[in-house]
Amino acid sequence: MSFRITVAPLALLLLAGGCAKSGEISVDGGVGITAVRSACPVVGIPSGTGDITLFDPATSRDASAIDVTAVMTNVRATCDESGAEVVSTVSFDVRGRRTRTDGPREVTLPYFITVVRGGTQVVAKRVGAVALRFEPGQALASVSGQANANVNRAAATLPDSVREQLTRKRKAGDQDAAVDPLSTPEVRQAVLSASFEALVGFQLTQDQLRYNAQR
Repeated sequence: MSFRITVAPLALLLLAGGCAKSGEISVDGGVGITAVRSACPVVGIPSGTGDITLFDPATSRDASAIDVTAVMTNVRATCDESGAEVVSTVSFDVRGRRTRTDGPREVTLPYFITVVRGGTQVVAKRVGAVALRFEPGQALASVSGQANANVNRAAATLPDSVREQLTRKRKAGDQDAAVDPLSTPEVRQAVLSASFEALVGFQLTQDQLRYNAQR
């Protein structure tokens, strides 16, 4: 399966971590970046993988043939960055709807969790499944899922030299006071390389990805 990864701006990567706590970088004065950075990965759903449609017959794409639809939502994470491995537990909800409501039914939907480094490099991926259980006469069902994403803490830690450039207080009148440290290619690349995302979505076939993109 292939999917499009939306690369977040570096400012967002600095501000939004998977953990709501102070991280490695904190600037509280002077001219420069004011941000909090965590080693925890940012969590999200890659574009085009947050919903799935099943057809009956499976080869049809007519609206009248829609059998089951489901959407992934409420993605959140808890993160433990106390050890050598940063462990992020990603939770999500799946809400489904079926067309025919006669009798009970269980629908198993595959999902993936992937760790992406620097916005483009997939460093790990695992596939799991959740089961929607429809009661007789019910059109709606929901289920919660959970998966872990591990990130090497050393890889998610900025070099001391880069951290110094980002956190050094700059006073008005200094030669580099108006220079954004992230405009320096080496600093920008180091921040990008130390930025990770934990992304979850439905494990779709190429036909399902195409259907989502063309709707």
